[in-house]
Amino acid sequence: MNTPEPTAATPSAPVSPAHPRFAEALARLGLQVEVRRFPDATRTAAEAAAAIGCELSEIVKSLVFAADGVPVLVLMDGSSRVDVELVRRELGAQKVERADAALVRETTGYAIGGVPPFGHATKTRVLADRRLLDHAVVWAAAGTPHTVFPLDPKTLIAHAGATVVDVREPAK
Repeated sequence: MNTPEPTAATPSAPVSPAHPRFAEALARLGLQVEVRRFPDATRTAAEAAAAIGCELSEIVKSLVFAADGVPVLVLMDGSSRVDVELVRRELGAQKVERADAALVRETTGYAIGGVPPFGHATKTRVLADRRLLDHAVVWAAAGTPHTVFPLDPKTLIAHAGATVVDVREPAK
């Protein structure tokens, strides 16, 4: 019996709204998460929180820095800012600065505003701020500025291979 090959009209599996690289990472890790796609960008933490209907602190920002020229990913809650001096001390680096868009894409394989906490193009050191653990569920980008997914923070941090640290800028 001849079985027709799947076509665009008859896909063999449901298509995920996540970036293909991130969808592959989820499958490799055996994670089944609900990836939500929004018509308007969720590029900033505030946009994501408004679209989802959650607290700003429940958003995970995946931020790339260069520590003595070496990329490092910092996972930070959406209502806080990274204290670059604390990152520098944590890494024992001479200089830490925000990575430019080209380094972010080269390191992660994703554009700024859509960087997920794991599933990157290259293996990168990851720091996760302890405040992420204050929540039962957090929301992170799924590889595009229009997609997000929920996960408990302990699982997210584990899959990111992150070290839990205190690198949040003190409240003013």
